[in-house]
Amino acid sequence: MADLYTFEVHTPYRLFYKGKVEAVSVTLLDGEIGIYAHHTAVTAPVKPCLVKIKDKDGQWKTGFVSEGILEVAGGKTVLMVDSAEWPDEIDHERALEAKRQAEITLKNASFKFETETAKQKLERAEMRLKAWELHG
Repeated sequence: MADLYTFEVHTPYRLFYKGKVEAVSVTLLDGEIGIYAHHTAVTAPVKPCLVKIKDKDGQWKTGFVSEGILEVAGGKTVLMVDSAEWPDEIDHERALEAKRQAEITLKNASFKFETETAKQKLERAEMRLKAWELHG
């Protein structure tokens, strides 16, 4: 049996996940990271992505998380994000509309801040849709 550690995902509105896990995978600004027991301490920004959790029974669970911060320290890993959803919690039509609106804004943007904001919204919508597809 693999070593386990405590993993938590917090949003401003709820405790999304808490449990003993074997592994977790998320995407940082510079690429994907896998975290196992006894991982070296790290604090890093997370971009919108699919969070993959291998629970104590060896089963993989996947959900969507928005941007946030990952902290690995003292045998515990905490992910603090703006939002988190399991695939069956995602409103597909709302996610599609958010993607459409972001694409329109990106196409018509005149200023750099509009372009950057639209890119972030598009990335978030695409990740939510990808997570939703796992449920279907």
